[in-house]
Amino acid sequence: MTDRSSSDHPAMPEITQQMIKAYDDYTHLTLDRRRFMEELTRLAGSGAAAAAIAPMLAASQAQAALVEDGDPRISASEASFPAPGGEMQAYLVRPADASGPLPAVLVIHENRGLNEHTRDIARRLALEGFMTLAVDFLSPVGGTPADEDKAREMIGQLDGARTTANAVAAARWMADRPDASGAVGAVGFCWGGGLVNQLAVHDPDLDAGVAYYGRQAEADDAAKIQAALLLHYAGLDERINAGIEAYRSALEAAGKDVTIHVYDGVNHAFNNDTSAARYNKPAADLAWSRTVEFLKAKLG
Repeated sequence: MTDRSSSDHPAMPEITQQMIKAYDDYTHLTLDRRRFMEELTRLAGSGAAAAAIAPMLAASQAQAALVEDGDPRISASEASFPAPGGEMQAYLVRPADASGPLPAVLVIHENRGLNEHTRDIARRLALEGFMTLAVDFLSPVGGTPADEDKAREMIGQLDGARTTANAVAAARWMADRPDASGAVGAVGFCWGGGLVNQLAVHDPDLDAGVAYYGRQAEADDAAKIQAALLLHYAGLDERINAGIEAYRSALEAAGKDVTIHVYDGVNHAFNNDTSAARYNKPAADLAWSRTVEFLKAKLG
């Protein structure tokens, strides 16, 4: 099933779609900051304007969390587990008042590594009644650094097959915990959305996967997927959206449980409330409500 959801957001005339595309190309394709700033300067009209706009395009680590670390409604701790890539580090969160086994959800970060925003997502999901695990998939190469550009470089150097195997290990570690119900889902964003699709291909015991604007798995692998899938896409995200139809067709032809939502007029990373230029609250809220409803239905 595919639908298209429309969402309005207050305009920011100083930031154009060309600027957002330039930033997307920089963070996902070139990783060349000098060329990005040259292009942004050309689009903005001056170096001073470009310097003011660049932080609005990027994510702000200073943005307040929706669920703060230390919130009394949750119980959070650092965790580690064995995986093919070595010991993996993660952030484990449960609702503080949970008295029995809980369904588990992996929270898979963007290409900036396990940062505070991803931890906040894990806490938000814990308040919905899940035990969540936000894994640092840069653990095999020393963990997520403070420098986001460095994190992106490190993400690009990861071995894809081993990273997927590490994700499978994370899902199975959560399923086997005595405080877990055995049902496991995964939610991923951007790079993490792509990893959710790969996890679904390689873990036949995964129950549910939610991918936000993530790269699709190969159409030939669709038949291997056993998990129910919920796929969120940004209407303006041409780079990722180019793969939607082939993936949808392959999943539907294989009789898979898949729901696709395309949110018109919004950009890649529309869910990330730490990015002033790309965040779209109406679309993010709608996608989040759909995500929570889906996970509760599929994981129990």
